[in-house]
Amino acid sequence: MAVKRRGRRPGPSGTREAIAQAARRQFSELGYDRATIRSVAGEAGVDPALVVHYYGSKQRLFLAAIELPFEVSELVERLESGPREQVGERVARFALEVLENPDARARWTGMIRAAASDPDAADILREVLTRRIFEPLAEALGSEDARLRANLASSQMVGLVMARYIIAVEPLASAVAETITSAIAPTLQRYLVGAL
Repeated sequence: MAVKRRGRRPGPSGTREAIAQAARRQFSELGYDRATIRSVAGEAGVDPALVVHYYGSKQRLFLAAIELPFEVSELVERLESGPREQVGERVARFALEVLENPDARARWTGMIRAAASDPDAADILREVLTRRIFEPLAEALGSEDARLRANLASSQMVGLVMARYIIAVEPLASAVAETITSAIAPTLQRYLVGAL
């Protein structure tokens, strides 16, 4: 008679990534307040206790689900290098490249939907957009009022994601990425290094 083994199966299970994928989808489509540990566990096919075991809390699960698909220090270095008069275009081009990727777009839309309804998620979004991306960029560019400039640039990106990808305002939602890049680059340029 074979003895049934207990515990974790040998080899990589993929459970943690299945949970993260389910969380990304649910935070993106349902928002932070409506996605639950139980619903994420159900979609991933695991017990809710396992989600808590891996991630500890809903907030930490959200942080893991929206993990940035790039290294922030490398991004800032890439965006600040090159002619100062083209920084707005570099930022706009990079943002649209990221947002046109379905997985990255799901992360950003999930983060913005969540921030609209939950103070903890709003704190996370502020931390990521302003303090980790745009503030270091504005400071690296030597701009006065770096925090204000970071907030303005962040507001442009949040508005773009909300209008183009969440609300799907036409014709913005179906415009080609290059058109959007050309349209928002001058605004980002002014916010980051121009006269306010």
